[in-house]
Amino acid sequence: MNGTVQGQATPAAGGVLWRQDDDRLQVAVVHRPRYEDWTLPKGKLHSGEHPLLAAVREVEEETGAEVEVGRRLSSVEYPFGDDAIKRVSYWAMRYRGGEHVAGNEVDQLRWATVAEATQQLSYPADRGVLADFARLPVPTRTLLLLRHARAGKRSAFSGDDRLRPLDKAGRRQAREAVPVLAAFHPRQLLAADRVRCEQSVQPLAEHLGLPVLSAPTLSDEAYNKEPDAGRATVREALEQPGTTVICSQGETIPALLKQLGAPGAPYPTRKGSLWVLSIADRGVIAADYYPRLGT
Repeated sequence: MNGTVQGQATPAAGGVLWRQDDDRLQVAVVHRPRYEDWTLPKGKLHSGEHPLLAAVREVEEETGAEVEVGRRLSSVEYPFGDDAIKRVSYWAMRYRGGEHVAGNEVDQLRWATVAEATQQLSYPADRGVLADFARLPVPTRTLLLLRHARAGKRSAFSGDDRLRPLDKAGRRQAREAVPVLAAFHPRQLLAADRVRCEQSVQPLAEHLGLPVLSAPTLSDEAYNKEPDAGRATVREALEQPGTTVICSQGETIPALLKQLGAPGAPYPTRKGSLWVLSIADRGVIAADYYPRLGT
């Protein structure tokens, strides 16, 4: 299980599950009796499944843990079976609770320091993923910058553009985004004062039982006029505990990413897409772009 191979790959996903134990960072490694190996929890995607949701499902199935998704990690490819290739995408996942129950696929789970786990893991590819996990600070804050979903053409809407709602495709995008956004366990939802922004997070708000807080300073018009006010709104949001979702528009989100010093410029921001920012004491340490949150 090493190296990178070319060709059509079977997609799989998994995670580096971590926790703090008396200020000591620990990660989970699992034993598979079928292969007599120690590895990171992972598995193949179901048909049409979003990779992030597959990663959460597989980690929860193999470890029994409830998780909170964080930074996206490296992906690896390796051969398996007869002339087949598996490509595995990984995420950092904070342990929130739950207990492992031994089964046929995974009969042991072991919590270990990164150094101990590196020695325990059977494959170089897994050790590379763990090294990617450990190269940046692990306990981070997460900020989700969501561009509103599709709302039809401005020219086709005769009323006040602030009131332009999501179209049928946009409403579907908003519904399909809920599981992915919920995997980050947000605790605060902000939306620019545009109906299409508010509607883009309303299904998530209903799922989580949270209010959608209005953020007038984060519309394109307001931010272009007074960017300092918009930046202050973001700073205030980051002072609150837990993950924050901000839904805004196609000019404000790239401007915020630039102001926050996020890697990944020039910052694509298609409708319904998401930027996930991992923030430590020194600022943004990682920025992951998700062009689609549904199928």
